[in-house]
Amino acid sequence: MAVAQQSASVDRLHYGWIVAGVTFLALLAAAGVRSAPSVFIVPIETEFGWTRATVSAAVAINLLLYGLLGPFAAAFMDRIGLRATAIIAFAIMAVGMLGTLAMTASWQLMLLWGVVIGTGSGLASLVMGAVVANRWFIARRGLVMGLLTSSFAAGQLIFLPLLARIVTSHGWRWAVVVSTAIILLMIPVVALLLRDYPRDRGLKPYGAPEDFEDAPPPRRVNPFASALSSLGEGFQSRDFWLLSLSFWVCGASTNGLIGTHLIPFCIESGVPAETAAGLLASMGIFNFIGTTASGWLSDRFDSRNLLFWYYALRGVSLLFLPYIFDFSFYGLTFFAVFYGLDWIATVPPTVRLAGNSFGVARAGMMFGWITAMHQVGSAMAAAGAGLLHDTVGNYTSSFLISGLLCFLASAAVLPVGRRPQRGRPIEVAPAGAGA
Repeated sequence: MAVAQQSASVDRLHYGWIVAGVTFLALLAAAGVRSAPSVFIVPIETEFGWTRATVSAAVAINLLLYGLLGPFAAAFMDRIGLRATAIIAFAIMAVGMLGTLAMTASWQLMLLWGVVIGTGSGLASLVMGAVVANRWFIARRGLVMGLLTSSFAAGQLIFLPLLARIVTSHGWRWAVVVSTAIILLMIPVVALLLRDYPRDRGLKPYGAPEDFEDAPPPRRVNPFASALSSLGEGFQSRDFWLLSLSFWVCGASTNGLIGTHLIPFCIESGVPAETAAGLLASMGIFNFIGTTASGWLSDRFDSRNLLFWYYALRGVSLLFLPYIFDFSFYGLTFFAVFYGLDWIATVPPTVRLAGNSFGVARAGMMFGWITAMHQVGSAMAAAGAGLLHDTVGNYTSSFLISGLLCFLASAAVLPVGRRPQRGRPIEVAPAGAGA
């Protein structure tokens, strides 16, 4: 009888799916804004006469704050709630984007697009997805995290072609206006539909057994102290360092390098801006497929083995990229498909490994710090590739270095969870879930 009741409760539309859907839209909008600089780099350089390194530095600041604020965002979600944190994030992003319409100096670009928009996007980062997946789901947690992670791909797919078309037809400022309007529209959606915990709706997490006992609400502690305490715990864990290293490489090889510099690389190789933006957006289709499939796979197979292959295959594709046009435009299309399937497929197994190492209750915070390292890598690659480009005149060195780092990451993930950690005990994954 209990089994039948549990099955019936899982089969009904659980409110967790509505929360996941709203979170997907929120992360999609934030990802669209986050990816916009790749479309704006060349027109802003042309209008203001700034160097590639200068514009890339603003993007690097944005990426860095996006990551560094992740664990503090998780702490704020514990303190003031998911909904309030998301609303504040979108309001900050809107203010920053509107401010760019009046900028005239490079320091203003770094302040507005770097600091202000970076702060807003950091509060609405993938950490929000990790918190939602862990709070609202027991069954299908890996699949949900895969779907929420794929919001980044969907944001690229929707925003990049749209923004590139607007930039070509009306200029980059109109593209900023459209992006701001979309962000502002998300605020009432989040306010009306997003909820913090299943208990707010009188529910248990999706897939919870009948004897499930809800954890008590987190203590109302200082979010900064809570985030820093979690970092101290992470410093004592070998798994934290290994996952952080692998995610540092992940950020350097995706958001920092390809997400920022692929469109300028294509333009310099003779590909029109709209075509390049469409290509990067098309990668989002395969990104969506790859990330969703990765979530499904992480519920069934060892996450360490999945990450090993993800990083190794990404490294192969990056070593191939500098010579892509030797194979005509079809070579670039092949890269888009191959790399797109792998882009952020690393997130679901990394979240699962973090949950196994630090416990479900701490998974969001610890993943936030691991994500911070992801964005440190993103920032270093965005700025470093821009500087190397200004120095040697191309991106070849940047692509080759990034490819070799991916092989390092593939080796780093294999020892994760192989022995007990200092601090909190490892939480055993559900049977059949893999690592």
